[in-house]
Amino acid sequence: MSGPVANAGLTIGRITGCFGVKGWIKIHSYTEPAENLLNFNALQIQRKDGLEPIELSAGQRHGKGLVAQIRGVDDRNQAQLYSGLDIVIAADALPELNQGDFYWAQLQGLQVWYCSAEQRILLGIVDHLIETGANDVLVVAATEGSIDQRERLIPYLPGNVVSRVDLGAAVIEVDWPPDF
Repeated sequence: MSGPVANAGLTIGRITGCFGVKGWIKIHSYTEPAENLLNFNALQIQRKDGLEPIELSAGQRHGKGLVAQIRGVDDRNQAQLYSGLDIVIAADALPELNQGDFYWAQLQGLQVWYCSAEQRILLGIVDHLIETGANDVLVVAATEGSIDQRERLIPYLPGNVVSRVDLGAAVIEVDWPPDF
């Protein structure tokens, strides 16, 4: 899984500041591995008034993040204008995943149901996911019709905890009883 997808596009990183005096920027990448961000074409940045296309002329790993240069941005003052902006790609630019794999954003907003032979109980909807190292975790928020108002942290373990994901029906079925 990978993550934060909106319908129009996917936020794949955030410009966190300037790097040096020659117009380079620091990027926090949401891709895995982080360097994958540098391989996408048709990058855009999200400004208040909409999306603006950008092209990276160079980039590399630097510590835990990335540094890159936006084509046409040659000094620190210009680079500073991009600080705090999200980097977005069109959803159709995403690579195809293997059967049973999903992007995090595809899972966000799906209803989560506990299903057993005897019952089917709505636990809530996927608000977001977190990465713990061992496995990803669904953060399930209460919603209208859910069994209670609790937030639940459910391990994303397909075939073990997660029984079924149906994007068409907007449903995830889990073997995670409500009293966990």
